Amino acid sequence: MTAIEDPWARPPLERIGAAVRAMRADGWLGDEHPAVLVHDLDRLRARAHELRAHLPPTALHAAAIKANPVIEILRVLVDAGLGLEAASWEEVELARAAGCPPDRIVFDSPAKTRPELREALALGVRLNLDNLDELRRVAELGPPPGAMVGLRFNPGVGAGRIAITNVGTHGGRFGVPWPGSPEPLVAPFEQHPWLTGLHVHVGSQGCGLELLVAAVERALELRAAIHARLGRAQITWVDIGGGLPTDYGPDDAPRIGDYVQQLRRHTPALFDDDLQLVTEFGRALQVGCGFAVSRVEYVRREPEPRLATVHVGADLLLRAAYAPQDWSHELLVLGPDARPRQGPLEPWTIVGPLCFAGDVIARDRPLPPISEGDLLVIRDTGGYTLGMWSRHCSRAIPAVLGLSGATPHLRTLRPRETTRDVVRFWGP
Repeated sequence: MTAIEDPWARPPLERIGAAVRAMRADGWLGDEHPAVLVHDLDRLRARAHELRAHLPPTALHAAAIKANPVIEILRVLVDAGLGLEAASWEEVELARAAGCPPDRIVFDSPAKTRPELREALALGVRLNLDNLDELRRVAELGPPPGAMVGLRFNPGVGAGRIAITNVGTHGGRFGVPWPGSPEPLVAPFEQHPWLTGLHVHVGSQGCGLELLVAAVERALELRAAIHARLGRAQITWVDIGGGLPTDYGPDDAPRIGDYVQQLRRHTPALFDDDLQLVTEFGRALQVGCGFAVSRVEYVRREPEPRLATVHVGADLLLRAAYAPQDWSHELLVLGPDARPRQGPLEPWTIVGPLCFAGDVIARDRPLPPISEGDLLVIRDTGGYTLGMWSRHCSRAIPAVLGLSGATPHLRTLRPRETTRDVVRFWGP
């Protein structure tokens, strides 16, 4: 693995430029591949290593599959010693396809069916139950000895700045609501001695460290109340979710070391020897490792606004298109030779290939002059992009390439869809 000075920083411009030049030399970004998605695997491995180094060796770090479900990328995380967090049964199967051992899979879906619960218990995956009805279903199934079953609760500690990603407010849809004190939540644990875990998550982007830490404090408060009532240490693991925001450009996002420092200061019991810590980082691990490159297909200078049409838009960048006030990606303009374009900055609107007016990924963005055939680089596309791909207009998913080595080496992690693949997707 190539040494990386700061794994939590995004790939520097020099590395991106070298990767794009290597792509051009290998025949990418032509008519057959007008857009390509790239994931820096060295950076991803370094982040996984840093995560494990900052927290106890007994911790289970289950990376959120929904952030990036490409199996070869999941396999890199598994090989680096991480587990995987699944928000659906299909994601459980993705985790298994990536070679993840069942005891390192965390199953978190809020809509688990009885057959899914039965199979999860049989496989030995870790279960986080979302509500008391689901708890009753598991009780009816009868968890086998050694089953890892936890209960999610909503800590009600407040909201971050992005409403659609807030899940820790009163009235939220996930988890058993916090009733104002821990005592009313003790009964389920008293009734079910096999219920040995607690799960809490309040959101990610837009959530400050104080909000994340407050949720963990509440989880430990509940654990203490359970043990005081039962007279025994039943809660052996606490899942603190993901939640660490990431830097999309203008923000100065916290690093994993900052988060751990705050946890050690405010929640030292989380690091006790008798408690296993579980995490579910997704955005912080994946987003900054990826970038997309698209050929500029058309340019319109008159009438204003200046428009550049590229081959990824609201299909890949749903949040940037529909909620631009909250999600903004840094853009770079390269010439056909993969060298940065120079010249006075002009306001450009970047539009995607989809047939609706809202397919816009940047409005009036100051950029150097753009010409047909140039290459547009979109940074921070490693998470919550391809995993949210829209089939509107039935565009083919671009190839996904893995980047490694100081001298860029590229390998195909997922080939570009063909027209036949798309027809088969919609076919009988």
